[in-house]
Amino acid sequence: MKPKRFRPSGPVAASQPNEDATLDDWVAWYWSKFFPAWVERTCDPEEFGFFELLDIEGKPQKSRKSVLVHARLLFTFSHLALISGNDAHLVAAKTAAKALARFRKPSGLYCRGLTRDGQASEDHQDRLAASYDQSFVILGLSTWAKLAQSDEALAEIESCWAAIESQLIDPATGLVLEHDDLPEPAALSAPPRAQNPHMHLYEAALQAFEMTGKSIWLDRASTMRSKGLEYFFDDETGTITEFISPDLNVLPGRAGQRREVGHQCEWAWLLMREADLGGDPDMRKLAERLLAFADNHGFAQDGMMQGAAFDAVSSDTSWREDRLLLWPQTEAIKVYAVRANHGEKARALALVMFRRYFAGHAVFVNQLDPSGGVLWSDALSRVQYHTVLALTEGARAGLWMNNS
Repeated sequence: MKPKRFRPSGPVAASQPNEDATLDDWVAWYWSKFFPAWVERTCDPEEFGFFELLDIEGKPQKSRKSVLVHARLLFTFSHLALISGNDAHLVAAKTAAKALARFRKPSGLYCRGLTRDGQASEDHQDRLAASYDQSFVILGLSTWAKLAQSDEALAEIESCWAAIESQLIDPATGLVLEHDDLPEPAALSAPPRAQNPHMHLYEAALQAFEMTGKSIWLDRASTMRSKGLEYFFDDETGTITEFISPDLNVLPGRAGQRREVGHQCEWAWLLMREADLGGDPDMRKLAERLLAFADNHGFAQDGMMQGAAFDAVSSDTSWREDRLLLWPQTEAIKVYAVRANHGEKARALALVMFRRYFAGHAVFVNQLDPSGGVLWSDALSRVQYHTVLALTEGARAGLWMNNS
C-alpha cells in the first residue's frame, strides 16, 4: 500500500516558522508539516518505491532507483513507527520494504540500482552489490522485522549477513571489500579500502542486537568495530582515516590526510551506543578522543555558519574544506545529544540546521559555504536517515519534544 499521493500547490516546506521561531517551533513544524509532505512528495505514484531526490523547486527526479535510498528509508520509517505508533510511518515502511525486496540478487546480496520501473540496469555499476549498501539493508530489515514481527525479515537479515561474510570479506585481512566483483582486492587497480562500510556494518549489527536481543549481533558488531579501528584509527591524531590503499598503506598527499568531521562524530556516537548496549565500556574513552579532535578543529568559529561542522579537515590541521554538508550537522547533533553536558550544543546546532538548510528553501539544501550560500541545492532522500536520527536522539535525551 502506497501513501496517498501528495498534490501540493506550493513547496514541500510551506508554512515555515518565522525568522524568530525557536528550535521547539522548528521541531514541531518538521514533524507536523514538513515530514508528512516530504513523504508524499517522494513516493513514486507511477512506478515503485521512492524518488532519489527533490530538486530546488521540490520536484522529484524521475530516474533510476537505488538500494541505498530504499534501505535507509525502510529503517527511517520503521524506526519512527516503533517510536511513535503513527500509522502513516507504518504505511511508508511497508512501501519501502516491498521496494527493497526488488534489489535482491540470487547471491543473497542486494544490487546498487534498478531502473525507475524496477528492471535490471544496463549499467555495470548498478549490478554490483556494494558493501556500504548491504549495511543499510541489515539496518533497515532488522528494524522492519521488529516493527512487523516478521520471521521472514529475521531470516533475511541472517541470509544477507552470511552473504556479506562469504562474498564481501577479504579472507587475507578480514577487511570489508568495496563490492562483489573484486577478484584481486590487493591489486593496485582495485579501489581503496574504505572505513565507511566497516562503520555502517558496525551500526547495523548494533541495531540488529537492539531489535532482536540476540547476542550474536553484539559479537558481530564488536568484530566489525575492532577490524575497522585496527586499520583506520590513527592513534597519533585520534582520528579515523577515510581510505587506505589496496595494499593497506596510507594514501599519499591530501587523500591520506583527509578526515571527515561527520565521521569522527558518527564513530563516537556508535562507540557510546555499544557501551550503552552492554558492550566494551572502554569505547567511551575512544569516543572522547575522536570528539576532542572534532571539537578543536572541525567546527566554524564565527560567521553565518558558526557552530556548524565542516566537511573535512586534515589530520595535521594544516587545511580544511570550507564546505558544509547537511549530514555532518546531524551527526554532531546526535553525539552532542547523548554526550554528557553537551545538550545546549545539540540544541544550538539543530537551530543552525533548520535556519540555514531548511528556512527559505522549497525542501532543504544539501551543502552550504561558510557564508550560508548554497553549493548543492538538491534535497537528497537518503539524508532523511541522518536528519530523523538526529531529531529522535535529541528527543530521547529530553532536549526537545518527540512530535513524530
